Amino acid sequence: MNFRDEVQKRILIGEGAMGTLLHATGVDQCNEELNLTHPELIKNIHTAYVQAGADLIQSNTYGANHYKLKRYGLEDDVSSINREGMKIARSAASNDSFVFGTIGASRGLKKSDLTHEEIKRNFREQLFSLLLEDPDGLLLETFYDFEEIETVLKIARQETDLPIIANVSMHEVGYLQNGMHLAEALARLEDLGPDAVGVNCRLGPYHMIRALEQVPIPTRAVLCAYPNASLPEYSDGILTYGENTEYFGKRALELREQGVRIIGGCCGTTPKHIKAVKEALQGLPPVTLKKARAPKIEVIESNRKGEKQAFYNKVRQERTILVELDPPKKLETSLYLEGAAAIMAAGADTITLADNSLATPRISNMAMGMQLQTMGINPLIHLACRDHNLIGLQSHLMGLHTLGMEELLVVTGDPSKVGDFPGATSVYDVSSMDLIALVKQFNEGISYSGKPLGRKTNFKVAAAFNPNVKVLHRAVARMEKKVKYGADSFLTQPIYSVGQAEELYQAVKHLPVPVFVGIMPLTSYRNAEFIHHEVPGITLPDQVLRAMAKAETPLQAEREGMAIAKELVSAVMDRFNGIYLITPFLRYRMSVELTKYIRIQDAIKVEGSVLYE
Repeated sequence: MNFRDEVQKRILIGEGAMGTLLHATGVDQCNEELNLTHPELIKNIHTAYVQAGADLIQSNTYGANHYKLKRYGLEDDVSSINREGMKIARSAASNDSFVFGTIGASRGLKKSDLTHEEIKRNFREQLFSLLLEDPDGLLLETFYDFEEIETVLKIARQETDLPIIANVSMHEVGYLQNGMHLAEALARLEDLGPDAVGVNCRLGPYHMIRALEQVPIPTRAVLCAYPNASLPEYSDGILTYGENTEYFGKRALELREQGVRIIGGCCGTTPKHIKAVKEALQGLPPVTLKKARAPKIEVIESNRKGEKQAFYNKVRQERTILVELDPPKKLETSLYLEGAAAIMAAGADTITLADNSLATPRISNMAMGMQLQTMGINPLIHLACRDHNLIGLQSHLMGLHTLGMEELLVVTGDPSKVGDFPGATSVYDVSSMDLIALVKQFNEGISYSGKPLGRKTNFKVAAAFNPNVKVLHRAVARMEKKVKYGADSFLTQPIYSVGQAEELYQAVKHLPVPVFVGIMPLTSYRNAEFIHHEVPGITLPDQVLRAMAKAETPLQAEREGMAIAKELVSAVMDRFNGIYLITPFLRYRMSVELTKYIRIQDAIKVEGSVLYE
């Protein structure tokens, strides 16, 4: 039989889930490794789907790529796992079955996990392994990242003339995570030459049908759909799906009405689901004509009018001072607000508020930011990846926008183990780079899932930079990458060496975005030792430690710390317009003194220039 001929004449039935059945048998290991260790188990599942009526069998190789197998120490077995997966599927297939080699997406939530070049190398190795076993075609599935599936589909079509099925996955009904509508995505994929385009995973048949109602029947490729059994239920730490086989069969009839010609199942589906689909569609011809419902276009309002000048723009023109004043650890806020007022009166441009710095719980920086707004201060809010999952991050961003807090510092966040609650979970759903990209996506009016937000946000995104590293150029390369993701400026960890200021300037002067250099005055020798030995990412020079050790009283120690800070400030002012003062232990008077010192030094320079002229 010829796949291309058959798919034009009839509706083909695909397999259902592999992982669902493996987990049901108690398997708790890499599913693809079972091709080598338990081939009979995999063959039995394939056989069950063939007996249920599946016309298209797919190899158990979804995650059999270098990147995913490396998690299990199996990266050297890419070829053998893929080739065995194809052999097993072929041995289970009937004479009337097509056997496709399966390749799944590599990128997950974190776009930064794999570069474009890494994706291509990863894909080629798996592709060539599968092609060695002469599959009837290729099935590319569960691609949330449209850039990734475009990339791999181009490679696949260049390397083989075999039939190719290309499936994307949606987070929201009708939309990919980059905001592209499903109809546009499938049309763009069709132009790259696959034989079938469609959707799989994430959504059950009801929502998949709703999405496909807005998709016209392709002119060259055919449509396919592999829905989940349903939305999952979380019980006792396990995701489970309902036993709804009869319902699944009925919904297959509606998928047919949308012009779908290849219908299978994804998560939660079993041979019973596939049997129900086969029985429901038995003898029915494909639908060749339909009227697609036009997608509803949501008008995205423009950004706020009369917006405040962004600090990253202001610093290009004049000295700009950002002062970090961490929210209090206790519920008394009068001292904090008193300090904020004094810092602003001294000449600071704004107050920045950390997001539970050092993994220690504090009053929400959003709440304290609201308090500062009532005082006429436009706060810069830190947002850490550690404390918020992907849902919470988006909710937090929407809340910040609603409150008019548009200046952000995106940080990874110190791990929970360094704080007061070492047993707490560090979330890290996304990296700092992914979060920068997400914020920029919000600025286009699009949520992570691709669904329109109804309004564009107007966030200005600062990123963190640690200059206290052994190899500075590697850290700068990471800065350059953050700029590509959308960073508008950088705030650095504090420096403690005059020479470091010059070194930093030479390393970052080529960047197209401004850098605010961090200065944090020391308060005692114990404080200096703690920062040097225990705070991640900060190292103090020996001369600074010696100077702090000589201080005999707390007052002398504070004066010495201020003297060191002023020397650093002077060095930084000669090279950078942006100063980022970090207030130690809510001792805001130290930040007030440094802020005044900066303004006085600037005034002296201006006056000196006028006198000289």
